[in-house]
Parts: sequence; C-alpha cells; structure tokens
Amino acid sequence: MISQTLANPQSTTDIPNLGLVCITTSPAVRFKTMTRKRLLQLDEAAQAEALRSLYGENLKRLNLAITFCQDHQLRLYRLLSNLFPFSDTPLGDRILAEFSDALRQVGDRAQAAGIRLVLHPDQFVVLNSDNPTVIENSITILSAQARWFDLMGLPQSPWAAMNIHGGKGDRAERLVQVIRDLPTPVRSRLTLENDEHTYGAAALINICQTARVPLVFDAHHHLIHEQLDSYNHPSVGQMLAAARTTWPESTWQLVHISNGREALHDPRHSDLIAIMPISYRQAPWIEVEAKQKEVAIAHLRQTWLQDIAQNAV
Repeated sequence: MISQTLANPQSTTDIPNLGLVCITTSPAVRFKTMTRKRLLQLDEAAQAEALRSLYGENLKRLNLAITFCQDHQLRLYRLLSNLFPFSDTPLGDRILAEFSDALRQVGDRAQAAGIRLVLHPDQFVVLNSDNPTVIENSITILSAQARWFDLMGLPQSPWAAMNIHGGKGDRAERLVQVIRDLPTPVRSRLTLENDEHTYGAAALINICQTARVPLVFDAHHHLIHEQLDSYNHPSVGQMLAAARTTWPESTWQLVHISNGREALHDPRHSDLIAIMPISYRQAPWIEVEAKQKEVAIAHLRQTWLQDIAQNAV
C-alpha cells in the first residue's frame, strides 16, 4: 500500500502530483484483453458477445482503478491504451456505444474525485509515416480513443491528454499538417512527447508551437538523446520551462519520469525512481514510469515529496 506519510500531497500547489501508469504491481488494477486472432475465429454474433463481455469487465476494472486512486490520493491516472480493444472497428464502436451510460458514470466519478485521466496510444500510432495507410490507421485509432473520452464526458482539451511520440524522422512538416487536419476530439487533446532517438525536446518544442499542441517533456528521454551526464544538467530545467509555454494552462503541464534500469542511459525502466531532476519540483503533474508502479510512487512520497514539503515549511 502507498504510504500515507503525506496524507494529501496534492493539497498544496507547490507539491507535484504523481500519476499511476495503467496497472499496479499488485493485482489491484488489472485488465482483460483479446487477440485479433482469437476474435476472428468467432462468427459475428459471437464476436459481438465477446466484445460486450470484455468491455463490461474492463469498465468494472476501470472503476476499481478509480477507487484505487481515490484510496491512495492519486490524482493522475493513465488509462491502458488497449482498454477497449477493437473499438476502432464498426462492430467494436457499436458495442462500446451500448456502455455509454456506464462510461459517463466512470468519467463523472473520476472528475468528481479530482482524478485526471490521460492516455498514451501505442507506438504504432504514427502521424507522419511515409505510408498513407499507416497515417489513416493511426487517425482511426486516435479517433476511437477520443470517443472513449467523449463518452466519459472528459474535456476536449489537453487536460485529458492523448500523448504520442513524433514518429518518423525528418517529417516535421508532414506531422504539423496532419495534426492540423485531425478531427477536433483528437486534435484538442493531442500532446507530443520527446523520445530518445528521433525527436529531441528542442525539435519538438518548435513542432508543438507550430502545430499548437503541448509538449509532454520526458527527462530520461532527453538525457539519452542529448547524452547528458546528469538529470540536473541545465538543459533539463530549460526544456521543462520551454515545454510549459506550449500548454494552454501552465498548471496543466504534464511530464514523465523514469530512470535507466542498469545504467544512466539505459532506455529500460528501473523498478523505482532513484534520481529526480531538481527542476521537476516545478512540474505540476508527473507520470511515474517505473516497473514497480505504486511502490515507486510510495518511495517518491517518502523521500522526494517529503523533502519538498519540509523545505516548503
């Protein structure tokens, strides 16, 4: 269980909000899935029933995730990108519509509890591919996921962020143009995140400013991309501040944190977060990308957040 050393760490605006990513390391938050191969083995009636059962079960589990966040004073939760698989198909969309009331209830419940819901679509969503079919499929996926948020009653703004990477290298103009032409439910929520190899934070700042979408700054990706020797390199704070200017509300700024599993520049995530950038004390919303999930959040609360709280007194 997450330590309650800080009974309500989000009550002070100077204390960053730490967010849970998708599942817990304990069995408390888990979801069901189904492979495309398995679904296609069924006839249409059986497919509909399978999706109806799957969506209903995952909605129950999403409610459990909201309860978990409430119980542990977590105000940020990243939904699983495969929460409602195949909802980007006509059949899946029709079945999902049957759960409109239940989806609205869970969205209302999250908002009443002050829990911010965000999403990180899978890496195969690429908006500037050389292949038009890949772009078309990516937009279809994003539109389906934006529909989840619409059905939940979440705002069409980056408060309910749908976060992707820049995609294909040397295709900045194409990325900007595709973003500008996206359906409003997608474009209004879209954010871009810097990565380790293709689009560094500085390049994405320019793209985000041109496309008028926010940048989700990832300090670990920045460290690897720039081959820095410390999370406290001046450019980390500079990029954090520059990214903040891309958000329509500075208090909405969302960032990611992870540490390398075996070395500073290891892209694989460590179990816990041992090193936090000093500049992240100014980050209002932080998704904790660590293997031990809620255990990593508990560790940060007992160390990093406790130190911030004590120094603020």
